[in-house]
Amino acid sequence: MQTTNMMQYAEQALDYGVMGILVLMSVITLWLLIERMMFYKVVRIEDYTHRDALELDLTNNINVISTIGANAPYIGLLGTVIGIMLTFYTLGDVGAVDAKKIMTGLALALKATAMGLVVAIPAIIAYNYLLRRIEKILTKYDIANESR
Repeated sequence: MQTTNMMQYAEQALDYGVMGILVLMSVITLWLLIERMMFYKVVRIEDYTHRDALELDLTNNINVISTIGANAPYIGLLGTVIGIMLTFYTLGDVGAVDAKKIMTGLALALKATAMGLVVAIPAIIAYNYLLRRIEKILTKYDIANESR
């Protein structure tokens, strides 16, 4: 009975821990994407005397989006591995092989991997979109400063 309660707590910790981290990563990505897009709309290239200063301002915080996109699948995979371990531990503790418990446990474990991909794919798309916007702004800067 006590082992069952411990397993329920472990499953809840997995759900809220891993899923919570992934949701937080998703919110951070969205927030940074919106912040960068707002900055790119109001940036005035004529205010910059040096290209590197402009590039520093344009690329501020986009590395965070890239890091989230690269690591979200691994966090999801970690949740899957922990979920599978908990499923096998529960089966070993009960001593009976029940296909329903195995499939339910594995399905819940795979939910973490799916969530990791749901976070990673839009983050990588956002990162690539922002990189293209940066390239366009820097090219406009170069064209404007060719005649100087």
